[in-house]
Order: sequence, then structure tokens, then C-alpha cells
Amino acid sequence: MESRPGNFELEGKVKLIEDLRTFDSGFTKREFVITTDERFPQDIKFEVIKDKCALLDDLKPGDTTKVSFNIRGNEFKERYYVNLQAWKLEKKEGASNSEEGFGEAPPQVVEDGNLDDMEDAPF
Repeated sequence: MESRPGNFELEGKVKLIEDLRTFDSGFTKREFVITTDERFPQDIKFEVIKDKCALLDDLKPGDTTKVSFNIRGNEFKERYYVNLQAWKLEKKEGASNSEEGFGEAPPQVVEDGNLDDMEDAPF
């Protein structure tokens, strides 16, 4: 991820693109999932809102893309929520795992040097 405050980037393959949702207020939102390419792949859910929903029109599951996003948090009825709000998508044509930084897993911190317990972890 990038270190500038409020702006982050993540690259991966599109796993899922949900349908456009329109609320009574006229607000529109669309969610999608990117699977990272690392030793332990992660499925990360993002959302696009309002006019940014059109960013997903040219993507389909299986496409490799770089997502630029902001982290948004809020509280509602004493519960806290975090959304990853995408504002830019760059489809990677013919991307390979040899691109700088892509395909490299971050260092894993494992106590007692045992990865076996990690395989059953729900996260």
C-alpha cells in the first residue's frame, strides 16, 4: 500500500462485481471484490459511489486491476464501520506477476515458526 495519508493502492484480480444499488434518497453505490496475489490471498471488498459507479463498467471477473482508494469509517448506533471507497481503477492489460511489488507476499510473523495453525484460521 501507498503511504500518503488517505490515499491507498492495491492490485489484484477482480473476483466479484455486484449490481448497482440505488437508495430512496437517490444515492447510488456498487461493491466489488479484489483478490490479492500473495502467499495467502485476501479477498478485499471495495465500494464505488455516485458517478464513480461507472468505473466498473469496463471490468469483469478475472481482470487484473489497480485500485486507488480511501478508507472511510463511521459510527452508527454505537457500532463502527469501515469502508474502502475506490476512486480510481486501472485495468492492467497483460499484467504479469513480475511487475514491481506484485506477487510478493509481505513477511509473515509466525510465533514458534509454525505455519500449520494458520491454515485453519478463518481470516
